[in-house]
Amino acid sequence: MTSNINVSLLELKLTFLGTGTSQGVPIIGCKCLVCQSSNFKDKRLRSSVFIEVDGVNIVIDTGPDFRQQMLRESIDKMDAVLFTHEHKDHMAGFDDIRAFNYIQQKAMDVYADRFVKLALQRDFYYAFEENKYPGVPNVNLHLIKNDKFKINDVEIIPVQGLHYMLPVFGFRIKDCTYLTDVNYVTTEEKEKIKGSKVLIVNALRKSDHISHFSLRQAISFGEEIGAKSVYFTHMSHQIGLHNEVENELPHNMHLAYDGLQINL
Repeated sequence: MTSNINVSLLELKLTFLGTGTSQGVPIIGCKCLVCQSSNFKDKRLRSSVFIEVDGVNIVIDTGPDFRQQMLRESIDKMDAVLFTHEHKDHMAGFDDIRAFNYIQQKAMDVYADRFVKLALQRDFYYAFEENKYPGVPNVNLHLIKNDKFKINDVEIIPVQGLHYMLPVFGFRIKDCTYLTDVNYVTTEEKEKIKGSKVLIVNALRKSDHISHFSLRQAISFGEEIGAKSVYFTHMSHQIGLHNEVENELPHNMHLAYDGLQINL
């Protein structure tokens, strides 16, 4: 007989669709060891995750590689899209939501703050016109603030951080928190994360950066939160070779890689 604890641990499955920074890895024209690596764990599409939780399928961010990521993982059902912020490496693939409109024969629920909303309406204006061209993305755009909300019966807790001076949302879903493109999180927002069994946080490179946690800062952040497991994402080629860096990390911390799956 399965215990209640084991049942709860199987309620969420997360797949890393991409774990790279804005240029991805390899970078066009770069001849460094990481970009020339033959290890698939050093090949990084733009950062995004796919979450299956309580029968609901959620994607966080639709970057430039969104179509490729959906095809690679054979994803043919999606209930909602959450956006962290309006930078192109996190929203440029928005147009390909229309494939799910066709498959599912309904509008896609999209959750975004006011800054992302304005960016989507500017860059993909044709999806928001009163008289739409046939076949453009069909979405129900839900405006979110720094307050918890629900997608069906799944509670979503926004966690706000700063990407230099730009507000960015991470999201806690059950015992998993996903936080990317931040270099500062207030004490109050950290309290929302504490108790997470899995923390996913950006670690751009080993040296400091003006708008992202470095690897050292991300490790310190993970230690402060106290999650059982910490995975680093949104990494550039400057992070180093996956296998070498992985061996340098604390026992409960890991470099994520494209296609990695976590079950909770």
